[in-house]
Amino acid sequence: MGRFLLRPRWLAGLALVVLVAVSFVRLGFWQLDRLRERHAYEALVAQRLTAPPSPLTELLRSTAGDDALGFRRVIAEGTFDPLHEVILYGRTQGEQTGNHVLTPLVLEDGTAIAVDRGWVPLGDDAPPLRDAAPPAGWVRVTGVLFPSEVSPADTVAPPSPVTTFARVDLGALSEQVPYELAPAYVLLGSQDPPAQVLPRIAPLPNPAASPPHLSYAIQWFSFATIAVVGFVILIRREHRRSQGAEGPVGAATGPG
Repeated sequence: MGRFLLRPRWLAGLALVVLVAVSFVRLGFWQLDRLRERHAYEALVAQRLTAPPSPLTELLRSTAGDDALGFRRVIAEGTFDPLHEVILYGRTQGEQTGNHVLTPLVLEDGTAIAVDRGWVPLGDDAPPLRDAAPPAGWVRVTGVLFPSEVSPADTVAPPSPVTTFARVDLGALSEQVPYELAPAYVLLGSQDPPAQVLPRIAPLPNPAASPPHLSYAIQWFSFATIAVVGFVILIRREHRRSQGAEGPVGAATGPG
């Protein structure tokens, strides 16, 4: 058995199956590595969300990098600047489509941080929104920090100020405000004094809604198994075929 495996086409097929199987196995282990990284990230996020909120100015001084700032609970105090407010369009809450309101909060030192104050239904979309005006005067906000949804490398400054954004683009927003803007924004959790009716506080995104890495890994391992088993089946079929072809020859040359 197996002499036919030395033929060029079978050697090429064997090499191809080995290459494919090894590649699929490597992809499966890569997905498992991604799964471990995701679990570690989710544990880090859970730790940050259960920690007490930190003063924003202290956190910005002591922390660098988008990953280090994300999902940290903060407290900030200042005054809202509705004149430089922008709308984040196409945001849903429940089954309703609306917008989020992103308003700069000017801090005591003259710098500012953008605050996603929450969701408003579709309607008067030109900021500042009369029905969702921020409280006047000094405000204390508590929320969770997030990095810009558009990286600085991808930011394209508009030729003139815009009032609607598809995503939080802090780089573009910083080009149209008269103060330094923090490299992260706050998703509002509460404020004092509180909003009257609108905006509605937006829920936190779910960090546990991760891609199904385990399912992908199982699929890649299954593909590798199918490739190997399929090639073995082909070998067995070819072996039986070759035996059947040799049988009559052997019988004709036997004694008698």
